[in-house]
Amino acid sequence: MSSTRLLPLLLLLMSLPSLPLSQLDHPTIPVVPGSCPVTKPADRPFLPPLPYKAKPSVGQFWFGTDRLWTTLPVSGMWSGLPHYTPNDPTFRQKIAFWRQGFDPHTEPRPNLTVTGRRVDAPTIPLQSDGKGIGAWTKDDQFIGTGVNFPTTGCWEITASYESDELTFVVWVAP
Repeated sequence: MSSTRLLPLLLLLMSLPSLPLSQLDHPTIPVVPGSCPVTKPADRPFLPPLPYKAKPSVGQFWFGTDRLWTTLPVSGMWSGLPHYTPNDPTFRQKIAFWRQGFDPHTEPRPNLTVTGRRVDAPTIPLQSDGKGIGAWTKDDQFIGTGVNFPTTGCWEITASYESDELTFVVWVAP
């Protein structure tokens, strides 16, 4: 191929926007900033009482007490959260909570409340589904709820049920 035929191709390639090779080989993976004090697994991790399963799902850890607990990501981050509806700009996360002795058949609408505030920048609080929903599977009974984050960032979340409270921090990434 002659150099006169290669010149237009070379000029075309030079006019394209350039990306660092690292971005071509590795897509950007969200990282929790050091300024966000996400809740991490304890040195002596909480284990739910029997008959609840001792190990959570892969990449998760149990957090709380036998009065109220949940699973949190080992990474400290919830990323890739969907929007609740196509026209809703908030980021949706479903959260399960457990409590020793909780029975969703006798308490289908448990008085669980979830609140949250962004700790790294001013914004409106998260929106929650209100009272939790008593839920169960063949092997488990828990309280389910959903929250909508108005923005990504560092969020402190507090769940309250009767006189028990559970507070944790997560990074919400796009």
